[in-house]
Amino acid sequence: MKNYIASNKQRYLDELFDFLKIPSVSADSKHKNDMLSAAEYIKGKLLDAGLDHAEICPTDGHPIVYAEKIIDPALPTILTYGHYDVQPADPVELWNTPPFEPTIKVTPIHPDGAIFARGSCDDKGQIYMHVKAIEAMNLHEGLPCNVKIMFEGEEEVGSENLGTFVKNNKEKLKADIILISDTSIIANDIPSVETGLRGLAYMEVEVTAANRDLHSGVYGGAVANPINVLAQMIASMHDENGKITVEGFYDKVIELSAAEREALESAPFELEAYKKDLEINEVTGEKGYSTRERASIRPTLDVNGIWGGYTGEGSKTVLPSKAFAKISMRLVPDQDWEEISDLFTKHFKKIAPATVKVQVKKHHGGQPYVTPTDSIGYKAAYLALEEGFGKTPVPTRGGGSIPIVALFEKELGLKSILFGFGLDSDALHSPNEHYGVFNFMKGIETIPLFYKYYSQLVNEQKS
Repeated sequence: MKNYIASNKQRYLDELFDFLKIPSVSADSKHKNDMLSAAEYIKGKLLDAGLDHAEICPTDGHPIVYAEKIIDPALPTILTYGHYDVQPADPVELWNTPPFEPTIKVTPIHPDGAIFARGSCDDKGQIYMHVKAIEAMNLHEGLPCNVKIMFEGEEEVGSENLGTFVKNNKEKLKADIILISDTSIIANDIPSVETGLRGLAYMEVEVTAANRDLHSGVYGGAVANPINVLAQMIASMHDENGKITVEGFYDKVIELSAAEREALESAPFELEAYKKDLEINEVTGEKGYSTRERASIRPTLDVNGIWGGYTGEGSKTVLPSKAFAKISMRLVPDQDWEEISDLFTKHFKKIAPATVKVQVKKHHGGQPYVTPTDSIGYKAAYLALEEGFGKTPVPTRGGGSIPIVALFEKELGLKSILFGFGLDSDALHSPNEHYGVFNFMKGIETIPLFYKYYSQLVNEQKS
């Protein structure tokens, strides 16, 4: 099988490029037809890979692609989840090559070349690994167990309609484990399995002063500037030690033990290389925690966008009527995203001065998630990576969020295995997103090993 995969490398890349050329931006309504095109494309490739059935399932938003091959109901079933929607490419002017014209370029981290395109790593490139891995298994040893596929089109906008789909299709989605490749490994020579994800609460705030934009000479100094006020309010949300000041924010945060923190720190990490890659002089964050801990096991509050007033060419001396910001909070066990959203709303309104009026809108969110390391799924992932890379994998905690994972456990009673092959440095959600050719091909080689070991371990447990 490995020789077959290697000999088809160019075909795999060509097909992936066709997929990446479709601008399936779920957040932008002008790309609605592109979303449908992407769904049709991946459905066709799933059928080409040898699955017996594939369909496009409508939702109130963008459709879900479902496919399956049941070879024996008595065998275990792996349900693979991923998403075909991508982040907006903005700001487009910061891309070195067009975001929807895939280009392979050699980089210091990817000497075998990296695929530069929006969605190359998050998540089109990673879901396409599964399509090609299934194709390779079907054409050679055959599938060792049943397979189901669920690729959605709204992950980048909160998976609002996937939750309804899952609740309404529990029998269709019945499985033994969920496999997800939407995460990363430590490095190309250090395979890792993520054992947890942070949750997410995403908010938008609006601060209003006067009932219209005002002349800054006539009214400046007498009427509040909502941009100034908003900046002050945001700045007050962290204290001098980097802790978040929202009342009750840390009440349910589970502190890791000294042994757990030590295990996390045992994974290779070079602070100077980290700073050099980002071209920063120093790191920052909550006092008493390392950089790796701040980015994985600790909660955060960050401004993702802020706007108001005049931002066009030249000058316009105006006191704006309104100022806005989008703010996200990454959460850790046992923080509940809806509870945190309510705490944030209450706090934001409380700290607003009498000179302005505020509104807070809750966009979307998801719960934190932890994978047990003593489960069959985790052991299968560990063994697959060990064989695929020829090195012992390292358990890690991811800083990102996949909000639907906690819902899978709640509604389907299934644990998820985070089996990603990207790198944190692949510029996800940023200009010049890329995905290593090595990583793409290594994923196609390694996914069949997960199927093999998972099936073996389940059979051993039964016997």
